[in-house]
Amino acid sequence: MLSFRCPRCAQLVFFENTTCLRCGLPLGFDPGRLELVNAEGALHCANQREAACNWLVTEAGTLCRSCVLTRTRPDDADLAAMAAFATAESAKRRLVFQLLDLGLPLRSWEDEPGGLAYDLLSSRDSPVITGHVDGVITIDLAESDDPHREQIRQDMGEPYRTMLGHLRHETGHYYWPVLVERRGKLDAFRALFGDERADYGDALDRHYAEGAPTGWENSYVSAYATMHPWEDWAETFAQYLHIRDTLQTAAAFGMRVEVAEEALSAEPAVDVDGEPFEAILADWLPLTYALNAVNRSMGRDDLYPFVLSAAVVHKLTWVHRLTVTPA
Repeated sequence: MLSFRCPRCAQLVFFENTTCLRCGLPLGFDPGRLELVNAEGALHCANQREAACNWLVTEAGTLCRSCVLTRTRPDDADLAAMAAFATAESAKRRLVFQLLDLGLPLRSWEDEPGGLAYDLLSSRDSPVITGHVDGVITIDLAESDDPHREQIRQDMGEPYRTMLGHLRHETGHYYWPVLVERRGKLDAFRALFGDERADYGDALDRHYAEGAPTGWENSYVSAYATMHPWEDWAETFAQYLHIRDTLQTAAAFGMRVEVAEEALSAEPAVDVDGEPFEAILADWLPLTYALNAVNRSMGRDDLYPFVLSAAVVHKLTWVHRLTVTPA
């Protein structure tokens, strides 16, 4: 995420701000310019009240570039679900900002069949399974509740679980056909991630019955990534977005960490087909080392609880190439 300043008084403001706390100027996010701008007289997203959306639109009564991607949401009368909906939409706006900033193709379900759509549903009255099918991403709004999500994280033995993480992972599934299948990259994908034609249902049953194989850390970024090549792709794609967003934020605020290379125990950076990933890792490894140390000083778990093996770096490098190379 970039850093933003009030266009009137230059006070630092957050991405979510609707008003400058120093001078009182109304603020709104312009998705065309990717900037927080003076919102005096501007048109706000129709979800300004329902989702606390501060994005601007060009036509009155319409939804912004982020909110328009939501196909289904709770009824206005369900106040608890609507509060969770607002939290989920806030995380989704961060994701959509990043997708726009990276220049990734972003077509909504209203634009074309199979376009990106989000069904944000409450599991309070009936079960909701978070997942992706043919461009439609379903998210259980219960994941907006910190105690509920933390309990599931512990039950599942996961090192990390957030609403933004869910959105990045499931959106990774949407981008698999966009970046891999339609670009004719299946052979290269299978060489790195495995054959996605393996039966998904069988893989799912096997994963929950047997767990991740011994030594999975050498080839995968998470235990869940071992379940099926599609999940390995989605987990890797999400990690790539984590890394790029965090580094952008650190750079925007002038953060720089220098750690002697020999002090880092992570695997060395690698080069895939002449497209190096060293530049990103050279910034990422010292930053996460320092941030994890700071968290431990506060008695907290590691901020970034993942190890990037050489095999995972190969996969991240490949995702990087697909992301920065025009279609």
